[in-house]
Parts: sequence; C-alpha cells; structure tokens
Amino acid sequence: MKCTLSTILLLSGSSVAAPFAAVALVNRANGALVDQADSALIDRADGSVGQPQEAFVSYSIEFSSFPDFAGNNSHPNEFSNNLLNNLGNLTGTKPYIRVGGNTQDFAIYNSDLPVGLSGTYNLTRSADYPTTIEIGPSFFESYTTWPDVKFSHGFNLGGNNDSRRWDTLLQTVPLACAALGKDNLYVWEYGNEPDLFSTNALSPVRSLEWNESDYVVEWLNGTRTIKALLQEHCPELVGNDTYGYMAPSFAGTDLHLKAPIAWADGLDEDGDIKYFSSHNYITSADSLGVTLQGTLMNHTRTIESISAHLTEYASIAPPNTPHIFGEQNSLSHQGRPGTSDTFGAALWALDFSLYCAAAGLARVHTHMGTNYRYASWQPVATDRAPAGTRPPYYANIATAFFVGDDRAAVAHVPYEGGSEVDAAYAAYVDAGLARIAVLNLRAYNYTIPPNSTRPARPLRAYTLDLGDGAPADGTQVLVRRLSANGSDAITGITWDGTSYALELDAGRPVRLENVTVGERVEVQGGIVEVGVSDAEAVVLDFLGV
Repeated sequence: MKCTLSTILLLSGSSVAAPFAAVALVNRANGALVDQADSALIDRADGSVGQPQEAFVSYSIEFSSFPDFAGNNSHPNEFSNNLLNNLGNLTGTKPYIRVGGNTQDFAIYNSDLPVGLSGTYNLTRSADYPTTIEIGPSFFESYTTWPDVKFSHGFNLGGNNDSRRWDTLLQTVPLACAALGKDNLYVWEYGNEPDLFSTNALSPVRSLEWNESDYVVEWLNGTRTIKALLQEHCPELVGNDTYGYMAPSFAGTDLHLKAPIAWADGLDEDGDIKYFSSHNYITSADSLGVTLQGTLMNHTRTIESISAHLTEYASIAPPNTPHIFGEQNSLSHQGRPGTSDTFGAALWALDFSLYCAAAGLARVHTHMGTNYRYASWQPVATDRAPAGTRPPYYANIATAFFVGDDRAAVAHVPYEGGSEVDAAYAAYVDAGLARIAVLNLRAYNYTIPPNSTRPARPLRAYTLDLGDGAPADGTQVLVRRLSANGSDAITGITWDGTSYALELDAGRPVRLENVTVGERVEVQGGIVEVGVSDAEAVVLDFLGV
C-alpha cells in the first residue's frame, strides 16, 4: 500500500544516487480551496537521497549556559529533560548535546570555585554571554542530570589571552572523562571557530599571520595531549569506538582559515576526526535588510546557505567521516527578537533541517543559550526572559517525527523553475513512501496595527501525483499540521494539535481540545490533495493510524 522506491542505495551520513518513483506536486483545480500553489514539483530525476544518523535532531548548548540548561545533581533541570525525552520518544534516541560555542574558549578552571561556573560580562564584547569565565569541579555535574544523553565536551583552544589555558586543559580532561564515561561520551571538541581567532575585532586571540598550518600544529599538540591524559585517567575511552573529535568547527567556508587547506596540512593526520563539523547561520542578526520573509522563510536562500558547506565538504571528501552541522541556527549573534523567536523561524528550521537530511548531513546540532533569541527553549527564568518553550522547538518535534525511528531516507523534491516560498520532502522506509512534508513559506502576519483590518489568510491547494506504485484509490492519509496564528506568532504554536508549553505540563505533550486533529485526505487516481494555509506546514502520514 506504499509508493515504491526502486533499488535505493543508502550510505549513512551521505548523499547517493538512486532512481525514485515519480512523486510530483502539480497544479490541479480544486474549487473548495482558496488558491493554488504557484509551481509544480517535478520527478526527482537525479535520485539523490540522504539517510540521517541516529539523533539527527540534536543540540549545541553554549558552554556558559550549560549549567542553566542541565542543572546539577541537587537541582536537575527537569523541564529541559522533558523536552529531550519528547524528541527521543519520536526518534528512538534522545538528542546528542554538544557543549561548546564561543565561551568554551573563555573557560578557565579554578579548583576552588564553589559553583559550577562564574562569569563576568563585558558589554563592549557581548551582552549575551560572559566573556571572562571560571569553571569549578561542580560544572561537570551537569553531565549527569539527563539520562540516556550523549555529550561532546568543548576544550579551550583559543585561550582568550589567558595564560592559564594550557593548565586548564590538563586539569579538566580527567574531570570531563570521569563525568561522561563510555555511556555518555559522543565525541570531544578542541576549539570553537578557530577561523575567527585572528579576525575578531573586539578580542583577537591570534595574529593575522596565524594560518592553517599553525592551527594544525596547535590542534595536533592539544588533541595528542588529550589522548595521553585519557590513557592515564580514563583508559577505557581511548578505544576506536569511544575516542574521536568533531572538527574543524569552522564558522564559515571563506574566512581567515579554510578547511580544505587545514585538512591538506594534516589536521586529520592521526585519523581521529569522527565528524567533519561545519557551523552555519543564514546571516547575522546585525545585518541590514534582514526580514522574516526574505531571509528565513526563503527556501532558495536556505539551499544556497547549506550548499556552500556541501561544496566545501565534497572538495575534501574525508573518508569515513560523516558531515554534520556541529552548530547552526537562524541568525548569528544569538538571533533577532521578532524574527528568530517567531513561528516563521520555526518554519525555516523545519525547511533547513529537512534539506540537510536530504542533502546527506548525518546530524544537525541547533545552537542555544540562556536568553538567546533563537533558542528552542529558555531553560530558566531571568530578568530578560521567562522560562518556556519557543516556536523553534515545535519545528524540532516535526523534524523528529518526519525522520522517525524507522530509519527513513529523506529526499528533497524540487519545484520546476524553483520556488522561494514552497518546499516539499519525501521520507521513505524500506523503499516505500512513508511521509511527505509540504511547507507553505508565505508570511501571514497575525499581529496588525491598531484600527487595521487583518486580511483573510489564504489556503492553498497542493496536489501530489504519487506516480507508479501509488496506494490504492480510497486509501486514507493522515494529515498532521505545524500551525500557529501567523508567521509572527510567538505563542500558541502546535504540532498535530499538541502543545509542549512549560505552563501546561512542564514541557510534556498536551493534546489541545480546541485544535482539530485526525484530518485525513484520500488517494484517488494516484493523486492526493491537501490544503496548506500561508505560514503553515503539513506532513502527510501514509503510515498513520
């Protein structure tokens, strides 16, 4: 009863060619619907498909914010753990957590510190995180508060112009390995965005003459020291299945250091880089001309942003080293209020993640921090923001459902002629069509100026030609919606009629009585039609019961 996908070949974390059954989105009249989709999806002629690794939906948490997100032994953050459990229930594996970011290269160890982390803010450098940081022994308690979660720990390479950097590495490797152990270790990381070390205008930590070969020398010296310390203190963590790194963790593809040159200069000389890690942001929150519609709710711009990293990775082609986004989100510099924290940003996050899956990325770590505008949730209440679940989390949930726990292969289904405001993806399980996601990325503003009239919200008809092997006529397909009152909404978000709000049940799923669920559409003549409102996404669930 499923559309077939013939002779598909899948490699974990890679993109390979295979012939697809025809799955097309075409314009067909439907008088019951308000408007028609602008363009038509064509058959996936090149047959490229990606199969994500487990925990495809994962997170990167700012080093200085990690104690807020996770808590400690006496006060674990149960709200955060509930949100992670929700994702694990959908995919079979809780998200992997990268602990890092800018502040990992500020952290200095103080064995006498009575708290996990103490930070001092310098507002000329950043108002969002402390730029002078000490961590104490209890910092590592935070790694024990989330059951069944794997972590990467970020060690300080940059140094922040502090001479205690090397002593900090020597002192913290034993603490980190003891806290994580074999069951909770993902990989290690040494340095965050070293391609910016020389060009940070506020506080450069290397000279402009510092180049890729200099970086490689430092990185190899540090990682070999880490391994020696592990052999001494945690010898069980130096086996091939537990020892390795994500690297190079560069901020971009064309900054002061270039990943292909670093690789050619011997970055992976020891063969211990398990994941080629890139960082991706569409643009900066400080950039001129940033808009929700033009910058985030723009399928073409999303593809272009990801494609630059795919091209870089292909030029290196590291063997047996899957490509991940070790850090990514909408707008760098922690996002923009009214843009990164809206439902429109959630639609962007769904589009971004599913395109990554189809393009062959093995895993995507969404970056977060306390008070960050783009965070999927605020872990604790502060004087700047209440604790709570944010719109992007609902996109994380929808992505997790779409990828599922059934080893789905994901394909991007492009539009004939291209479209900036329509996107579609297909998920295949055992070579059969399991799910189709359709995203209507046209903005619809729910909040309007006083004395203004809100225009009617368009509903557009999307008609999918399922091609050869389509389910029999009359087959019922379950429709699940990612919805809000508009693209500018910051509350009232639902996935399939469910809320994950803190105030309802501490982030656990709560089915809302005032949201319609269980909608079904019918296959007729190999065709299925569905209406999708502007600023909405749907998943057609062919396996839904």
